[in-house]
Amino acid sequence: MTDLLWYQYVLIGLIFAWSGFVRTSLGFGGAVLALPFLLLVSNEPLVFLPIIAVHLLIFSSWIAWNGHRQLQKEGSATHSAESNIDWVYLRKALKIMIIPKLIGVVGLLTLPAQVMTSIIFGIVIIYAIGYVLNRPFKSKNKYVDYVLLALGGYVSGTSLIGAPLIVAVFAVHVAKEQLRDTMFVLWFILVVIKMVSFLIAGVDLQLIHQLWLLPCAFIGHLVGEKAHRYMLKADTGLFFRVLGAVLILVSTVGLLHPPA
Repeated sequence: MTDLLWYQYVLIGLIFAWSGFVRTSLGFGGAVLALPFLLLVSNEPLVFLPIIAVHLLIFSSWIAWNGHRQLQKEGSATHSAESNIDWVYLRKALKIMIIPKLIGVVGLLTLPAQVMTSIIFGIVIIYAIGYVLNRPFKSKNKYVDYVLLALGGYVSGTSLIGAPLIVAVFAVHVAKEQLRDTMFVLWFILVVIKMVSFLIAGVDLQLIHQLWLLPCAFIGHLVGEKAHRYMLKADTGLFFRVLGAVLILVSTVGLLHPPA
């Protein structure tokens, strides 16, 4: 991020706060719901993706560990502590996703930035239409499961925005009380693969910008914790419809008038 104006830095900080809020409140979507806005500020996917990846590593491990500690505390009182993570299905899904994930990583590192940006905006529009129609991706067939997991792994490899596809499958097979923390462990594993590829390819991890953007994401995380507790009890359909409409607008503008 060079040669940006002061207000662009402000916008980037706000977007990363939004990313932290979405990630913690929903359990997924911190990348897919932030990248369209970031790319409108600066069309540099390989600048923002390492920052998002580091944030995912930090917050996913933190939230999953807190979930484990909370379960252990409750279990010590009831003498019936169980894992907050579905390790059996997690291993099964990873076997399906790992090869498409690696293929996607190679695609990100070889495609021009403008092509990658167009792909990201296109994928986000598809997700957003599902939000607006209140018909998010769902899977009830094992062969559809395989396709969605493989596609989600590939998209995750290219741009870290495969979460809606992957969640559509995990939500069917993983118990509700284990879903959020299981997803965070999966994100951690997938992002580690991504980070290794960045290091091998010599991608700049933007460590200087991590210093000021991590607190922005942390503020969003704190607000997201409160929102998560509220959303467990409230109907969030309207929120997703409005969010989907905004994402369609932003992504369409990005496709028609790509940022410089």
